[in-house]
Amino acid sequence: MTYCVAVKLKAGMVFLSDSRTNAGLDQISTFRKMIVYEKPGDRFMVLLSAGNLSISQSIREILQTEQLQDPAGGEPITIWNARSMFDAARVLGSAVRHVYQRDGEALRRSGIEFNASLLFGGQIRGEAMRLFQVYSPGNFIEATAETPFFQIGESKYGKPVLDRIITPDTPLAEATKCLLISMDSTLKSNLSVGLPLDLAVYEADRFQSDHVVCIDEGNAYFQMLRTTWGQRLREAFDQIDAPDWRPGGALAAPSGRHSALRKIMTPADKLI
Repeated sequence: MTYCVAVKLKAGMVFLSDSRTNAGLDQISTFRKMIVYEKPGDRFMVLLSAGNLSISQSIREILQTEQLQDPAGGEPITIWNARSMFDAARVLGSAVRHVYQRDGEALRRSGIEFNASLLFGGQIRGEAMRLFQVYSPGNFIEATAETPFFQIGESKYGKPVLDRIITPDTPLAEATKCLLISMDSTLKSNLSVGLPLDLAVYEADRFQSDHVVCIDEGNAYFQMLRTTWGQRLREAFDQIDAPDWRPGGALAAPSGRHSALRKIMTPADKLI
């Protein structure tokens, strides 16, 4: 399993992925899930992948050379000459279908589902930043102001903090901190997600990034963040009042039209 998350803000974009892959309790390995494509001054793109490792590796390899015919009769469209992120996402979708056509039937005969989830985002000169989630059939959806982040893989543990913090106006540094806390929550609750992490932070309209780092167990900032977040959660929990069961107490007092659950106390009691 894995966990990848990407967010699109007014100030830029943040991408984060873990690197754990397991094929059983005794087959745990490290494989990077992030690829950064950069042509300084022209385009900056990031691909995150989750799902079957052999499928995602094949997609990434084919994406390097995958082409779409230009309906206007120009040169074939690739991720390196696409005029928009939408067209680049179409090339990625074509690469996904390419792998399915090659391997899908053989996988099905072996009882293996064609399973790949991808996040693909960035900016090409001449248009705004865009972020897409690409599915196994090669189709995709795009992030909006109402939904500024996407997650793939083991997403449920890290989603609550994203829902509470991330908006299009969130500053890049704050969003980076939030995504790292989201990852820490996932690491804490699921052993199938693990270090090291890959982090890429992109500032809008730069078309390159100097903020691409690998975070392992020795990273001082991440260790501080993990420790501090755990302590602050405990402090916040301790500051919330315990339930008051006294008559008229806040928990026990009737609060609406619903009565308390009726207990069944004898075999003759009716369920309804």
